[in-house]
Amino acid sequence: MESDPCRDLRGALAPKVKRHHATITEPRRVGELLRAIEGYQGALVVRYALQFLPFVFVRSGELRGARWEEIDLVKAEWRIPAVRMKMKVGTDFATKQEYDVERVRLVTGEGELVFPSPLCTGRGLSDVTLTAALRRMGYAQGEMTIHGFRAMASTLLNEMGFAPDWIERQLAHAERNKVRAS
Repeated sequence: MESDPCRDLRGALAPKVKRHHATITEPRRVGELLRAIEGYQGALVVRYALQFLPFVFVRSGELRGARWEEIDLVKAEWRIPAVRMKMKVGTDFATKQEYDVERVRLVTGEGELVFPSPLCTGRGLSDVTLTAALRRMGYAQGEMTIHGFRAMASTLLNEMGFAPDWIERQLAHAERNKVRAS
């Protein structure tokens, strides 16, 4: 007879609680947030990163690691290599961006990163820097987060009647159903 060595451990660890990232979804308040970002008085590269997020609503690590070699200014397209995406596999992710990314280059120079840290040479902006900017603009931890830009986009686009499959694709959510994914 086989014995289960984990039997006595069942229930010893609390299950991971799924949490949602704080976000703003009321259109009037979204407008206020976008105006607050436009008027942000901190580092210009931080303002530009915060302005870019609502256009592409990628994960913060993908934004912070953005490289100029990934951006095609002529096509207004950003191709994020699959290895830099959350799942690290699959195909590259491309997004059209209507944001004037060329003005960012005037500020960030000829470096490798689109949004370099103003404090640490050779490194990208940190999540802490972006979050601190939101807090300085008056947005509390339970009100808005950097990841919340993704939730904001998903909620508002779904409410506006956009095709859910398109929204999920823009969010780079992989289809778990292999038949549907094909």
